[in-house]
Amino acid sequence: MKEVPLDAQTEEKEPMLGLLKKKKKLRRKRLKLPKISFSKKGLGGILVIVLILIIALGAFGYFAVYIPAQKIEAKAREVMASGEEVKAAFKENDIDLVEKKLEGTEAKYDAFQKEASSVYWMTAIPFGGVYVQDFKNGVEAGNDLIQAAKKTIIAIKPHADLVGFKKGEDVSFVNKSAEERLQTAVLTLGEIVEDVDAIAKDVDAARDKIGTIDPNRYPETFQDRAIRALIRDNKDQFEGLASLFVDAKPFIKAIPDILGSETKKTYLFLFQNDKELRATGGFLTAYAIFEVDQGRFTVQTTDDIYTLDNSIGSHPKAPREVAEYHKNVRKLYIRDSNLSPDFPTSVSQFEELYRDSSRATEYDGVITIDTHVLVDALEILGDTNVRGLNFSAETDKRCNCPGVIYTLLDEIDRPVAYIKADRKGILGDLLLTLMQKALGFSPSQYWGRLSQVLIKDMQEKHILVYMTDPELQKAMSALNFAGEIRETDGDYLHISDVNFAGAKSNLYVQHEVESETTIKNDGTVERSLTITYRNPEPHSNCNLEHGETGVIGEGGLCINATLRNWVRVYVPEGSTLGEFKGSQKEVQTYEDLGKTVFEGFMTVQPEGKAAVTVTYTLPFKVQNESDYTLLIQKQPGTVGHDYSVKVDGSLVSNSPLVTDQTIKLK
Repeated sequence: MKEVPLDAQTEEKEPMLGLLKKKKKLRRKRLKLPKISFSKKGLGGILVIVLILIIALGAFGYFAVYIPAQKIEAKAREVMASGEEVKAAFKENDIDLVEKKLEGTEAKYDAFQKEASSVYWMTAIPFGGVYVQDFKNGVEAGNDLIQAAKKTIIAIKPHADLVGFKKGEDVSFVNKSAEERLQTAVLTLGEIVEDVDAIAKDVDAARDKIGTIDPNRYPETFQDRAIRALIRDNKDQFEGLASLFVDAKPFIKAIPDILGSETKKTYLFLFQNDKELRATGGFLTAYAIFEVDQGRFTVQTTDDIYTLDNSIGSHPKAPREVAEYHKNVRKLYIRDSNLSPDFPTSVSQFEELYRDSSRATEYDGVITIDTHVLVDALEILGDTNVRGLNFSAETDKRCNCPGVIYTLLDEIDRPVAYIKADRKGILGDLLLTLMQKALGFSPSQYWGRLSQVLIKDMQEKHILVYMTDPELQKAMSALNFAGEIRETDGDYLHISDVNFAGAKSNLYVQHEVESETTIKNDGTVERSLTITYRNPEPHSNCNLEHGETGVIGEGGLCINATLRNWVRVYVPEGSTLGEFKGSQKEVQTYEDLGKTVFEGFMTVQPEGKAAVTVTYTLPFKVQNESDYTLLIQKQPGTVGHDYSVKVDGSLVSNSPLVTDQTIKLK
């Protein structure tokens, strides 16, 4: 093979290279491609372009996001301020003022919605758009709620004066008798509740929109502010209120029927003396049977509970709890029948005895009230005279308690040298007098405040309701007005105290509960409870038969004495008891109402204190501390025991237990 010299090879390639260069120049010229230069000058130009883009994006963000956000926040603050005005007007029970303030709020909300819509375009942005969609749903839900409020006002306004929600007086209404007023109001309610379904539709629409918001896609904290927990709490609160309204629908729609708009209704009222605490709120001391026909109330019977007990020919043997913890009681009486902390269960026990009474009558519901209801009513209506006795909410120095309580105890419990007929029937007379007194004035003067107090007392379990109609009972249960022991998937606590022959010492005994939860590394949950009872008042002069002069009845009222307390701690079913300290009798463990119960007995001396400590392990494990929840159910009749709740050493709640409370870690 003949070798070609290098010089010759180069000479042969040059023509080819030249041709390629010419073709590239022609192609560049034809496509007008710029020459790419990586000189310092060219690089600086690229940086300038990038900088301009950053500035442009920043300006876009400023004008398209930041400024709208500032305007949205400003409008939101205006809406919130206007909403507070609506709330204040509502408290004044003035429908015209509420309507005016609501119109102002709606106008401000419209402006807020318009401003908010300026960022809705961002819903199309990948990833980030979902947060704007949450914001959009929240704004639209707010509008649904305003529409629901408007429909409520429209429904109420034509009849506002008849239900105590309007300033001024309807002369034609005021000139009617008390019974005619209530009858008119009851029949009017039937027209008002016709709009409940339309209102509920708006509430449901708002709930659906809020339901799409997922708190878990938000950060735990941002700039030291809890974000996820705040969103979750607000969502849960709204869901609770919306559900409450939806659950209340059957009850709201049935109110006219409950008050006898269609057919006559009969209700058995039981008075529970919470100063002698029992499982459902107090010692059953008196009863009354009311009939209501198109809003007209009449008292069929009112008497003390002992008369009802005496109408039963034969009483069954006392159950274990009464025989063991009560004082010299060997039979089960109606007055001791409310042994279960679950009100429907206690009603069932009551009915077993009541049906054997010669005084038994059919009824449509059982309603219990305690002394707090009387005090609340008297605080609004003022001093009230019944049977020549004055009943007042003012403090009586003889007992350091509301005067109505001392007057009742003095009338009912003080022994005298003569037969005092129907001594506990005075309670029925007092209830009827208070009702007539409330109806004797313009609705705008009392009805609004009385209805608010009535709802509060039902929420705080000073009023319990049992209806024989299953659908109505279901509604009362959904509203938590039925006094039931509730089911829950998480931790649970209910403390039931029963005063067996300890006078009226619950008037003075104070309760403090320390609840501690420890979650182990393996998820095991250990619980510790310390319940402290204090009685700061001295012992009463309990020589009821003879005082210093030897005259019967001058020994004073035996109000404060040694508390004989049967205590039960209801916890999740399957819990294992570790220790129960402080019980003066053998501790019992058993299952009841779908819970495990730890039972003991202890006494509390006047001017003394006592405590029980209970430790136990839950039947389930908690892998994530944030998943732990604790439902604490309040005992009916109590005013709000002090509760301190700790989880893994951290204080998560420290407040009186006024209503049922669910503890969630944030």
